[in-house]
Amino acid sequence: MNYKIELSKKAQKFILKLEQKEQQRILKAIYKLPFDGDIKQLKGLSQYRLRVGEYRIIYEMYNDVLLIRVINIGNRGDVYKTT
Repeated sequence: MNYKIELSKKAQKFILKLEQKEQQRILKAIYKLPFDGDIKQLKGLSQYRLRVGEYRIIYEMYNDVLLIRVINIGNRGDVYKTT
């Protein structure tokens, strides 16, 4: 069961600002979703977060169409303020 991964413009911009090594690390973690990683559902929301070192990836999962939409990526403290 393979999920299609969709990145928002905001997430794409954040990834492009990072060093090549960090970009690869984050993208590798995203493409392992939804089966691997430090994943938790955000309280009161239908969104999830994936922890990759000091970064947090906020995403929504649509099981009926096998889609994962990455909404936001950011540093640990900052990413929750804009979600």
